[in-house]
Amino acid sequence: MKFMKRMLAATLVLALITISCKKDDGPPPNPTAATLIFPEENSECNEGTILSATQSTVTFRWTMSNATNDYVVTLTNLDTNTTSTEQSTTNEVDITINRGTPYSWSVTSNGVVNTDPAESPTWRFYNAGPGIVSHPPFPASTPSPEMGATVPSGSITLRWQAADVDNDIASYDVVFDTVSPPVQAVGNVTTAEQIVNTSASTTYYWQITTNDSQGNKSKSQIFQFKTN
Repeated sequence: MKFMKRMLAATLVLALITISCKKDDGPPPNPTAATLIFPEENSECNEGTILSATQSTVTFRWTMSNATNDYVVTLTNLDTNTTSTEQSTTNEVDITINRGTPYSWSVTSNGVVNTDPAESPTWRFYNAGPGIVSHPPFPASTPSPEMGATVPSGSITLRWQAADVDNDIASYDVVFDTVSPPVQAVGNVTTAEQIVNTSASTTYYWQITTNDSQGNKSKSQIFQFKTN
């Protein structure tokens, strides 16, 4: 009887030691960002299944990311600035899109509950269309000052990024104003920057038209910032 009591006591002690030594797993890890694969950045997409003169189905692909349950592809038509999303549990998804149209796309990696999603970079491409031999530039993006930013007043250098499948960007027309849409032309430049003068406590709106050597052009969205 004493032996049994001793065995029971030893078992309880061992259980308590095991519980006390068990490590806390901690919170679940956040997912990592996916790396985009296709359609490639600043390229013409010639792959896919042609459905009609106006539409084709393209397979979007990216790398698998860690600690990820599913992916959401965000796709923006750069002609209309309309955005759609597609969900996938694998690292690819087929999406039907317009032919002869520029797009941007990115992938969000989602993990389990109480984790933070991870965003991939955003890529832009041109979905090939019938009989197209010259492509308009992609709309200017990545403005500086950033959209909605508040910056010191005075002389400010506007900057942006631009690209063209044909690599034939020729110039940029810049409009800059205190009304939206902006109408005041402030420059035609060959580099992606323009110096403007600003007043204190004012909201400014600006827009870039990108011109290529073939006479094609594209307008950016309207950017906005404030001065303090």
